[in-house]
Amino acid sequence: MVVRKIGQILVDLGFITDEQLEVILDEQQQRPGALLGRIAEDMGLITDEQLATALAEQLNMKTVNLAEVTLPPDVLDKITETMAQMYRIVPVKFDGTKLTVATCDPQNLTVQDELRTFLGYDIEMVVATERDIQAAIDKYYSSDVDSLEKIIADLNSDEELAQAASALEEGAFNLTDAEALADSAPVRKLLNMVLLLAIKDHASDIHFEPFEDEFRIRIKAEGVLYEMVPPPRHLAFAITTRIKVMANLDIAERRLPQDGRIELMVGGHPVDLRVSVLPTMFGESTVMRILDRSVVSLDLDNVGMDEDTLNKFRTVIKRPNGIILVTGPTGSGKTTTLYSALSEMNDIKDKIITTEDPVEYDIDGIVQIPIDHSIGVTFASCLRAILRQDPDIILVGEIRDIETAEIAVQASLTGHLVFSTLHTNDAPSTITRLKDMGIPTFLITACVEAILAQRLVRRICTNCREEIEPQREVLLDLGIDPDTIGDRKFYRGRGCEKCNNTGYKGRVGLFELLIMNDDLREMVMRNATTDELRDKAESYGMIPLRKYGINYVFQGITTADEVLRETINE
Repeated sequence: MVVRKIGQILVDLGFITDEQLEVILDEQQQRPGALLGRIAEDMGLITDEQLATALAEQLNMKTVNLAEVTLPPDVLDKITETMAQMYRIVPVKFDGTKLTVATCDPQNLTVQDELRTFLGYDIEMVVATERDIQAAIDKYYSSDVDSLEKIIADLNSDEELAQAASALEEGAFNLTDAEALADSAPVRKLLNMVLLLAIKDHASDIHFEPFEDEFRIRIKAEGVLYEMVPPPRHLAFAITTRIKVMANLDIAERRLPQDGRIELMVGGHPVDLRVSVLPTMFGESTVMRILDRSVVSLDLDNVGMDEDTLNKFRTVIKRPNGIILVTGPTGSGKTTTLYSALSEMNDIKDKIITTEDPVEYDIDGIVQIPIDHSIGVTFASCLRAILRQDPDIILVGEIRDIETAEIAVQASLTGHLVFSTLHTNDAPSTITRLKDMGIPTFLITACVEAILAQRLVRRICTNCREEIEPQREVLLDLGIDPDTIGDRKFYRGRGCEKCNNTGYKGRVGLFELLIMNDDLREMVMRNATTDELRDKAESYGMIPLRKYGINYVFQGITTADEVLRETINE
């Protein structure tokens, strides 16, 4: 079927003239990516009702006037407010197997498939105006928190579900009954709600934890865990089974750890969920790591380095060979920094190959290889194969053992630029870590060009930021003499709706960049201590992580407590 262009449909329906269409097309040239219908509406040439009519005509769909329709509660219950807001949709009718949904963006053809995956029903799409969609959401839905509480209250009062769950957990394990329980509408609805809330809040992990008397759900956002309203304890097995079904894991195996992956499309963009299931005393503990590629901006200018550190880092990554290491704990932004560097270096003249566990961000022009230990594809074996692919720049996801480290060193010595990560407390201690792994000192001095240590601290919410008097003990813990702070101001977030009453919104990086030079290499050769290396690196301009964080405290970007939490006193 040939889809007619929206501009021609607008003309055919008499909403605009050919001359007006030419004007709209000229304007579209100036606004790459903008939709023609939206431009016509912005210019005042058509109304939103006319645009909805034209879109329905283009895609052979029906229109609905939501202002004239009463939406029954049982239909509204099929879609939570989070889902409605995210997809800009409202449920209109349900006949037992098919859900009719109104959308203001019918051209986003993935929405129908995503809703079918999430809800388990056949989906029919109809077209409404954006104004009507928002008005219906405002009219019919309460807040997100109330929605989650309502779902859990309904689950608590569902005696039939409780009996089915208890019978399955206490009695003989029945695979068919387990799948039926996991696929039941209440369990689907709760899990969808939790997933969408977590993705909407840009969370990094979701924890499902069974204890003797409760089943806890916690979400990690901006490096801190927050507890959600706990679901009924008897649903722990059903929720875990539902996750295992989605991740294609063995639902009959409840004694061994399992790892899997769920690929979702949410709001038109891909979200990967890495799933880890671990047997415990009271059931299986499940953690989902969320990799939402749409959230991350892979640009060195957006990483958060100060101008001086950024300029030095940019100079280092342009060197023809050597090893550049980024260190820090899990979740400190190492991968984002490395990918931002690779994106900047991604030139047609250079061959860039990465090997990662797993591949977190997909970048055009870069060859990316996922690690798979189950078939022997390790960092070391991959790295050997990569060297036969004539690369210029190599990213090794992590140096975990002596074998991987030795091959990375050999690669750098043969003219390749190698990026990788390590888990160390700061930049100078990375040298000691490499020695402990068994790398000879002369090879460390020959190939390591720079080490970047980093942490992430939470930003003070700008909406509720207020000045405070710093506590003397906190200043002393930071290594600041309280008598020398003068008229410097300290701030904190009071807590408001925008930051979920945490006082923090977003995160910012702390960076410690050690660039190797002849003096530092000579010190490494004579086995200088970490403290001696740190002092010498500071004399050459390296700013320690804690001092970097203190500068942010003085600028009112973060709090002293955050810097204390994420850095150690050298």
